[in-house]
Amino acid sequence: MQELLYITIIIVVAGGVLTLLATRAGFLLSRIEHYLTYASTALILFIMAFICAEVTMRYVFNSPIQGHLEGAELFVPIIVFFAISYTQSQNGHVGMTLVIDNMPPAVQRYMEITTLLLSVLTCAVLSYFSAKYAYNEWFYDDVTMTPPYWRIWPSAAAIPLGYMLIAMRLYLQALHLIAPEFYPQDDYVDETDLMSHAE
Repeated sequence: MQELLYITIIIVVAGGVLTLLATRAGFLLSRIEHYLTYASTALILFIMAFICAEVTMRYVFNSPIQGHLEGAELFVPIIVFFAISYTQSQNGHVGMTLVIDNMPPAVQRYMEITTLLLSVLTCAVLSYFSAKYAYNEWFYDDVTMTPPYWRIWPSAAAIPLGYMLIAMRLYLQALHLIAPEFYPQDDYVDETDLMSHAE
């Protein structure tokens, strides 16, 4: 219970900072999402090549790559959680809006704000507890059960990172709905926007 109190305090403080620095935070978050999505895409291509190499080694040379299954499994959370915040920024997550779509626009807005804020709380709590798990994996240097004994903590560390970023993205979207005149929509920036902003 005490941990939940600490988490709530951290969420309130972080929300206050994000509210004050919404424009800068939105740009920085977009930039992080941009590069993490590229990293996620590169990992997908790497896993495809890795699995193709394993199949070739197994069936052509009768010499399978050890630990290929565990290695591929450990990359899945990294692929998913590196891109989860960007997907939210593009409204790409699956949602059930049948009931909400049939409500008056004002009610839709309040329902969306409530949903976003509850999601912020949920993702922040999940980020905290998954960070504790990732720390324990690192502290005990936990590895997979078969050679080459992949370390588990890098995969576990991607989960709290992803939850933290999506919590920030959800909060910025809620701010936009609450006061769009003060918090304009933070559209995803492309590479040219990044360069012009840096200059």
